[in-house]
Amino acid sequence: MADNPARPTAPQVQINANDEVARGRYSNNMLVTHTREEFILDFLLSAPNGTQLVSRVMVSPGHMKRVLAALADNMHKYEANYGEVVTPEGGQPQFH
Repeated sequence: MADNPARPTAPQVQINANDEVARGRYSNNMLVTHTREEFILDFLLSAPNGTQLVSRVMVSPGHMKRVLAALADNMHKYEANYGEVVTPEGGQPQFH
């Protein structure tokens, strides 16, 4: 029987949130802008009655790079479990 070294476990983080924040928000569009010091991520809800800002998150360029790596890693894991995600062809997104 081969020895199996124990995998290091990720530290547990306790996150506190009020009920409204914990419920989350739905967004079907996003606008990204940046300055030298920060990236601004505007999560939007595009609906027949117009587009509304759902949430705005501002992060440093260093943190943005970590966000991109985490998103790429999670998309890879998602596709490994559920299959390739195909983006719709035709038509440009209103915001990007």
